[in-house]
Amino acid sequence: MRLGLSFLTVLFLSCAATKAKVPLQTPVVYTLNATVLQSNKTKLQAKDALLSTAYKKLLKDADKALKEGPFSVMEKKHVPPSGDKHDYMSLAPYHWPDSSKPGGLPYMRKDGQTNPEVKEYKDKEYMPKMCGYIHTLALAYYFSGEEKYAAHASQLLKVWFLNPATRMNSNLNYAQAIKGVNEGRGAGLIDTRHFIKVIDAIGLLNGSKDWKTADQKAMQQWFGQFLNWMHTSKNGLSEMKADNNHGTWYDAQRLAMALFIDSVDLAKKIVHNTTLRLEQQMDNEGKFPKEMERTIALHYNVFDLEAFFLVANMAEKIGFDFWNYTTPNGKSLKKGFDFLHPFLTQQKEWTGQQIKPFPFEEGYPILVAGAAKFNCIDCMDAIKKIEADKAGQDRLYLTH
Repeated sequence: MRLGLSFLTVLFLSCAATKAKVPLQTPVVYTLNATVLQSNKTKLQAKDALLSTAYKKLLKDADKALKEGPFSVMEKKHVPPSGDKHDYMSLAPYHWPDSSKPGGLPYMRKDGQTNPEVKEYKDKEYMPKMCGYIHTLALAYYFSGEEKYAAHASQLLKVWFLNPATRMNSNLNYAQAIKGVNEGRGAGLIDTRHFIKVIDAIGLLNGSKDWKTADQKAMQQWFGQFLNWMHTSKNGLSEMKADNNHGTWYDAQRLAMALFIDSVDLAKKIVHNTTLRLEQQMDNEGKFPKEMERTIALHYNVFDLEAFFLVANMAEKIGFDFWNYTTPNGKSLKKGFDFLHPFLTQQKEWTGQQIKPFPFEEGYPILVAGAAKFNCIDCMDAIKKIEADKAGQDRLYLTH
C-alpha cells in the first residue's frame, strides 16, 4: 500500500509527458465531467430555464470574487521556523493550550473543537478562500465567456503560486503544527485538499487570453514539485501511511496532480492504492470505524467518502470504474453510499457522535453522486428540500 516516487522520476514525468491537444475552450477537468459541462453550457446558451437560477447565482458569486484578493503566504505576521515566509504555515485546529502546563505547552487535543488561535495564521484562512474564488471565477468564465473572470482567476493563481515575490514554496513542512510537540506534521496535508479545485479551475480557463501556455507549464512544474515533496518528505510519507480520511484525501490530491502533469502510470498506481484504502478503512456495514471514533462522526464519514468519490471521478479518466468496484472482502463505494444515504436525506437520525450540528449541505456531493452513479431516486429531491427557498441556486446543477 506504500507508494513512493523518486525526484528524477517525477522530473522526467513532468517534463517528458505530452498532453493530448483538445479543441479550444474544451475544459480539461478531472473531478468534473467535461461532457456534462459542455452540455450545460449549450443549454444555457439556449436560455434553459432550469439552469438559469444556478447560473445567475454563479455570476453573482463571481462578481463578488472579483473584489477579493490577491492573496499571498507573504501576508502572514508569523514567520515559519525556516525563516522564510514563502513557506506555508498553520496550526493544528483541534489542539489547545494546556492550562495545567507552564506556558500551556505542549498543546492538548480537543477533537472537533477548533482553537480560535488558528485564525492568527492567515495561510490557513487565505488558501481555501483563494482556491474557492478561483474555482468560482473559472466556472463563471467557462459558462459566460466573460474575460474579466478569467483575468482575476489568473491573477490569484499567479500571486499565490508563481510570482517570485509572493509565491508559496512547494512544501508543507510547517502545516498543522502542534505547539510544544512539532513544527509541522503530515496531517497538515489535509489543508491543501483545496488544490484539487484549483487544478480543475485551470482547465476551465483553457482558451483565455489571460491564461497563457507559459502559465500552464509553470503550474504543472509547481504541482510536479509539490507531488515530489509529498512522495519524499517526512511529512508527506507520514500522511501516506494515514489509515483514515487523511490517507484518502492524500490520494485524491496526488491523483489530481498526477493527471495534471500527465503521469498516467502514476495515476493508475494511485487509484489502485485507493482501492486498498477502501478495503482497509470500511467495515461490512459501509461506515468508517476510524471516523466513527470522532466527536463529529457524521461529518467525518461524509468527508472520507467524498474523497473516495473524487478519486472515482478521476479514475474514469484512466478507464477504471471505481464506482462499481468491489474489494476482495466486499467493500464498495455503493456500500458506503447506502450506509450514509438515509442520514443525509434525513430519513434516519444519526445516533453516533456529533457534538455540533451537521450542515446537511456537506452531503450534497454524496447525494449528487448517488443520483448519477447509483440510481438514487430521492437524492436530488432531498437536496431541494434542504435548500428550501434557495432551491435551484447551487452550482451543482451546472456542473452535474
